[in-house]
Formats: sequence, structure tokens, C-alpha cells
Amino acid sequence: MDLTAKPQGWTEADNALVKVYAFDSFPQAIAFMSTAAPLIDAMNHHPEWTNVYNRVTVRLTTHDAGHKVTELDRQLAMALDRHYEAVVGNEPL
Repeated sequence: MDLTAKPQGWTEADNALVKVYAFDSFPQAIAFMSTAAPLIDAMNHHPEWTNVYNRVTVRLTTHDAGHKVTELDRQLAMALDRHYEAVVGNEPL
């Protein structure tokens, strides 16, 4: 496995992985965030994320590593992608 590979659909900018997830509605976007929270907490790696209506923007960087992208960021990105697929039933945008 290439530990420097960027997860599919994510961009890397300013020492962070970034992705925007789109949903059919505001409630679905909030449901994604609230149901992802236990998964995120279990990994003990918390994203910077925002919600605007039906979109959730996620920014991943490891503060303890000097605000750099680490393998933990890549693992959380892939976990969030799998969670998105479970919530909306298709591939992330």
C-alpha cells in the first residue's frame, strides 16, 4: 500500500486533505455528521468540518504532526467515504 497515496476524490492543499460531500437535503447532511461522530471519536482523530445546507466540507490534517497529512488522515478519509456510501447509497462526489 502506498502510504502517500491520496484517497480517491480528495484534494490535498495547504497540508490537508479536503473533500466536499453532497446530500439530497439538510437533514441527510446532518445525519451523516452525527452518525459519523462515533466512528471519528473511536479513531481519536477529529476533522475540521462544516455544513452548509446539503453539503459537508471535511478538512483533515494532523495537528500533532505539525499540521501535515499523515496516514491517520488517509485512514479517516477512507472511513468517511465508506460511511458516506452507507448513508446515501452511492459513491462520494
